[in-house]
Amino acid sequence: MDPQKRAALIGRIKTSLSRQLRYYLDLCTRCGLCYDTCHVYYGIPKKEYSPVGRAEIVRRIYKKYFRPSGWLFPFWGDSKEITETTIEELSDAAFSCTGCRRCMMYCPFAIDTPVVLSIAKAMLIEYGAAPEELTILADGAVEKGESIAEFKEGYRHVIGDLEKEVATRINASSPEGLIPLEKKGAEILFVGLAGAHSIVNPAIIFNKAKVQWTLSWFEAVNFGAFLGDPIKTQRIAQRIINEAIELGVKEVVIVECGTAYRIPKYLLGPLPFKVSSIIEVIHRYIQNGNIKIKEKAIQEAVTYHDPCQLGRNGGIYEQPREILQLLCTDYREMSPNRAYNWCCGGGGGLVALDNEQFRIQSGKAKRDQITATGARIVVSACENCIFQLETIKTGYGLDIEVKSLTELVAEHLV
Repeated sequence: MDPQKRAALIGRIKTSLSRQLRYYLDLCTRCGLCYDTCHVYYGIPKKEYSPVGRAEIVRRIYKKYFRPSGWLFPFWGDSKEITETTIEELSDAAFSCTGCRRCMMYCPFAIDTPVVLSIAKAMLIEYGAAPEELTILADGAVEKGESIAEFKEGYRHVIGDLEKEVATRINASSPEGLIPLEKKGAEILFVGLAGAHSIVNPAIIFNKAKVQWTLSWFEAVNFGAFLGDPIKTQRIAQRIINEAIELGVKEVVIVECGTAYRIPKYLLGPLPFKVSSIIEVIHRYIQNGNIKIKEKAIQEAVTYHDPCQLGRNGGIYEQPREILQLLCTDYREMSPNRAYNWCCGGGGGLVALDNEQFRIQSGKAKRDQITATGARIVVSACENCIFQLETIKTGYGLDIEVKSLTELVAEHLV
């Protein structure tokens, strides 16, 4: 490797080495307790797919360039020099991990593997080896924020078509205004995704609840976070923050997308508005009587998959279960569930990459969980999870139906 490139990579590591990261890198004893907690290792039992195996690549580079033992006694310290091969290993480590943090729940030192792998992602960006798909998607989101005026007219036409669908679904006399845009003083700014379903179903619920709301110009998903680029993550998130402030809304409601919820809720510091998941809002509307659902309308056995970012990393466990228990006559829990639930294998941007066979194999734990419940309908509250659950369904030939919770509620409103 060119010495200048290596020096730049070492410099990137140095700027990333927070006190927290040094703690994680120095403390791991390689005890191996995390092996069996990883859904990837469950499906592909190779050391490099264990949490400690992934983190060890970063740890050995850290020893080589930032610990005296690595400088003086590289063989004793098991240190690793940065080479082109190392870059390939870093890529495999960083983008075989969904960032679900299940391993952290079992680690005796609570080592956060995704934080360790943030160094790997930073090095890949510096070297120009980050996944092209995620880079293009992140850059596109940033560009949309800077050139939003050019998108508005076309988007209005799309929304006009979706309003007609909403009008048909709720028997409205006119579609006009059913999906408002740029409505100042609205109570809620709803941030959807690119798919029509992510806008139509929430729009049905908001209109039935008779709340003052408006739709964001932007998609909720933050590809900067998946890429591991904090600058792009901030710029993508800032688009929505600026929009919410300009419109003067009281609450920003995020579509079924765990990472899109977690970033503004927990990672951006104090904001001048409330941040909620659409799941929290639906639960609130049911509790307050804003909407009514057809209780016990679903007769088939139903189970719920906890999205990692919404559940384990976001704390939303009970609201979806209470909604489903109202809707269903036969609700069944996966085991384990809530904070210890198995990751489906689609998070961390992995569903955007060309890796379907890998995701099928790493979805084996989730397949086994689903099969054990005997459920016919599998529900989740995250777009990535829905996509991955469909991949698992097809890959293993499961006789199930995969549904989003918002979709299920919209279909069973009184």
